[in-house]
Amino acid sequence: MAISTFFIPAVNKIGMGCLNEAVELVKTYGYKQALIVTDHVLNEIGVVGKVQRLLTDVGIKSAVYDGTNPNPTTINVEQGLAILRQHDCDFVISLGGGSPHDCAKGIALVAANGGDIRDYEGVDRSAKPQLPLIAINTTAGTASEMTRFCIITDIDRHIKMAIVDKNVTPILSVNDPALMIGMPKGLTAATGMDALTHAIEAYVSIAANPITDACALKAVTMISRYLRRAVKDGSDVEARENMAYAQFLAGMAFNNASLGYVHAMAHQLGGFYDLPHGVCNAVLLPHVQRFNAKAAASRLKDIAAAMGANVANVDDQEGAEVCIQEISRLAKDVNIPAGLAELNVKAEDIPTLSANALKDACGFTNPIQASHEEIVAIFEEAM
Repeated sequence: MAISTFFIPAVNKIGMGCLNEAVELVKTYGYKQALIVTDHVLNEIGVVGKVQRLLTDVGIKSAVYDGTNPNPTTINVEQGLAILRQHDCDFVISLGGGSPHDCAKGIALVAANGGDIRDYEGVDRSAKPQLPLIAINTTAGTASEMTRFCIITDIDRHIKMAIVDKNVTPILSVNDPALMIGMPKGLTAATGMDALTHAIEAYVSIAANPITDACALKAVTMISRYLRRAVKDGSDVEARENMAYAQFLAGMAFNNASLGYVHAMAHQLGGFYDLPHGVCNAVLLPHVQRFNAKAAASRLKDIAAAMGANVANVDDQEGAEVCIQEISRLAKDVNIPAGLAELNVKAEDIPTLSANALKDACGFTNPIQASHEEIVAIFEEAM
């Protein structure tokens, strides 16, 4: 077995009402001025104001950047940096889902290391730790609040840059399901399927190890059990809390075993068409696993069992097929679009999307390496 390194924030708070406890902990760190990185919606509905009041109560001042795009861009990072420097912020708080977390990571990394966010594309390109980042999560999906992954759209090249760097790991992650209750159905479904994709891709990854396997399979079981409930009734506290734990487990899995072609391909769709990441993952997931079944059938059979299917008496290939059917059934039950054509993906763009997908760092740990033609075929099958 190869040597494994396990990355995770130093402190992680999970559970109903843990936000208040987290702010009390932040007080002990001695920071004075926060930059809160978030989006317009969370500012408008008062979530940002709530966090600012909690910070004020413990003597911490805050400035706000709420311009984060759903697919955060190089411009978002520059805009946030300008506000950070203007207010002389000594730490960053990300508030939201994957978009604000990734944007905040980009801001905090450049604030400490200088240069431009494009300088850090790839693996461990930074020289020193970013400005301290505290990640307060409001969705159950991306796990960006606890990972070393940062995905930023380069608006000049129309691609998503994958920045994988131990120095973008937050120092504290906060998953308070009370902040997730108001999440709309579509976002609950998309982020939940994103978490499922993380777990499955980590489990079939060539960098998987016993720790990531345990996290991935438990995440799959919990998502299969609770995602439909969370989508059906957003105020189902038990479902919300279990989805918060499930997405965190999936994050622990992929933060250390990395991902595969679902993410490599979904990043291209997001960068090219500005589509929602979780939806792209959900549509591609069964098609990529059908391709992976050539090399990872026994692992896919394990996933089918974790999803609750009875595969005890079938061979690995049949088990893999059951897994693919279970994924499709879950996606359909939470109203994920049936194919990429519904997302207005154009057939003539597929060769370019495929070429770029093969350069994405996420694909390097896929269980089987694909040719350009094979990626094209998966995209076409997913249409």
